[in-house]
Amino acid sequence: MPPFARPFVALARLDQPVGVWLLLWPCLWAIGLASDGLPDIGLLALFTAGAFVMRAAGCTLNDIFDRDFDARVERTRRRPLPSGAIGVKGAVAFMAVLLGAGLAILLQLNLFAILLGAGSLLLVVLYPLMKRITYWPQAFLGFTFNYGALLGWAAVEGGIGWPAGLLYAGGIAWTLGYDTIYAHQDKEDDLLIGVKSSALALGERTRPFLIGFYVLAVAGFAGAGVAAEVAWPYFVGVSVAALLLGWQALRVRIDSPPDCLAKFKNNSLVGLALFAGIVAAQALG
Repeated sequence: MPPFARPFVALARLDQPVGVWLLLWPCLWAIGLASDGLPDIGLLALFTAGAFVMRAAGCTLNDIFDRDFDARVERTRRRPLPSGAIGVKGAVAFMAVLLGAGLAILLQLNLFAILLGAGSLLLVVLYPLMKRITYWPQAFLGFTFNYGALLGWAAVEGGIGWPAGLLYAGGIAWTLGYDTIYAHQDKEDDLLIGVKSSALALGERTRPFLIGFYVLAVAGFAGAGVAAEVAWPYFVGVSVAALLLGWQALRVRIDSPPDCLAKFKNNSLVGLALFAGIVAAQALG
């Protein structure tokens, strides 16, 4: 990238694509389950573009709100805003461009999906504030990051069905697990600067809670398949996802930031396993 663009690439986290995948997978799951046969490639591409744009906008908003906190945390102090590489006005302008692109993508969908998608903006705006008022911002991230399960279903069906709701519930539990693992990277700095997280709330009790979160996630995913009356390969995908989640919960070392990051990134494969199961099931008919 040319030098002038590099701070904006970092602000949008384009160099850290795992966040895009975690935002995108619930969208793709819902589109796949709602489709009559294989999902429409054009719709998948539209949601993929939307995930890149809205994840970048969300990261920019989060960094605007958290720039003072980020300057005091070792892992985040070199981000563009706390380091001074980008000013607040530049970040706001960049976010406005991203939101405009997101709106252009949203307007390609049906009216119900457009209205539903517009409702997600409240979650996007409120999420960065949650770590100031609750030890469970990870739950709020779950509501935000998995909204695509509802939106993807609505884009295909023009409404919301039980499978979408179960996918959404399972995704929220999934996010509670993986973002708690992620939060353990910063728990010492968070404690010093007064930022709350589920990692601080759970401490040494994290592992049994992770198991519980992931059991609920798998139950939601399996329930969505039952409600959608999808073919058996979907449940193979759910089983592979369950094995990966179990490995994370049982093997994560919560006092090792590199290990927490590695286990967090493993969730891209969880999403892929589930989507592969959906595509195989729909191909089988």
